[in-house]
Formats: sequence, C-alpha cells, structure tokens
Amino acid sequence: MRRPRPVAQSAGCSEPGHGRLRLRCKSARRVQRVRPDRHSQCELVSLLVAGKQTPATTLLTKRGISHTVHTYQHDPKADSYGLEAVDALGLDPSRVFKTLVADVDGKLTVGVVPVTGQLNLKALAAAVGGKRATMADPAAAQRATGYVLGGISPLGHRSRLPVVIDVSATDAGATIYCSAGRRGLEVELAPEDLIALTSATIAPIAG
Repeated sequence: MRRPRPVAQSAGCSEPGHGRLRLRCKSARRVQRVRPDRHSQCELVSLLVAGKQTPATTLLTKRGISHTVHTYQHDPKADSYGLEAVDALGLDPSRVFKTLVADVDGKLTVGVVPVTGQLNLKALAAAVGGKRATMADPAAAQRATGYVLGGISPLGHRSRLPVVIDVSATDAGATIYCSAGRRGLEVELAPEDLIALTSATIAPIAG
C-alpha cells in the first residue's frame, strides 16, 4: 500500500459549490474528508493534521477565524526567532511580530511588537496603567502561556494575560504574522482578528 503524502498545512474553498476537501493525515495514516460548509468562514478555514495543532491554532479554528499556518525548519542556533521566520519564509519584516512577556508591577503582561524592534518596557507599563516593568522570568512566562520560549504565541495562553499590541500592527497590511505556538510555526491573520481574540490594548510599545 502506498504511504500517504503529508497534508498541506491549510486548505480552503472559495467556490459557490463548496466542494469537498481531501486531507491526507500523515499521523493517522488515513484520508479525511471535510465539508467546508460546516465552518462559518469556509473559504479560509485552516485545517491542521493531528500533532500539528497548538492552543493558538485550535482557538483560531474553533472561532472560525480566517488564518494560514506557515512552517519552516527551525535552526536551534538562530539568534532571533522572529528574524529567522522572516528569512525562512521570505516575509516583509514589518508584517512579522514577536511575542514577549514582561512583569508589570508583579503581573505578567504580554507585549507584541515588530521583530525588527524592541519592547519598550516603560511604554508597556504605561499602556496597562502600571508603574514599572521588567522582562518576565522565562520559567514563569512558559508556565503562564503554556508555550516554550521562541514559540510563545499571543493566542491561546494557559492563563489569561493582558495583551498589548504595538500600534504599528494596525497599518502593517491586510494580514500580519506571529508565532503559532511552536518554534518553526507562524500564523498569518488579520490584525483586527488578533486584537479582538486577545482583547488587546493598542499602544506604541515598540522601541
């Protein structure tokens, strides 16, 4: 028996007839058929094989949010996870954002800024009505978000954390990129959807 090929990371339907999508599931060794019209936004629904989903992608799919997942081979020696994604996927760096966790007056807070910039801790604290911010302890950040460093997504955290997104995301384009919850995994979605899902505050927090 021929072994099935790996499934594409995303699929969709834009035809009026909503034809069936055939997904080959590498891990389950079977072909899965999905009717796109079962989803609220069938033309851009992301469909991921078992073992590739993360809390972030699961949330997006559950909410019916249009998105596309992009994968690349992560290099453990990379100096910057965000810039690695830019290079590996050939993206415009102004549309790629990194997720950082800070401690604002004893409360963990998430800052989302362009990969080419830095997180302005003073501005982050001001955005949430705090006085002082420092970068969070890595172990605490991983426990609270449920993700490992370099793969922290602004979506699907284990604990509900306040999120502040840099104002540049609102005019970066129709879609932006951020971590999908794993090193080597990026998700592309509309900035307004990211803002709505995270109940984010928008502020100039990039230095």
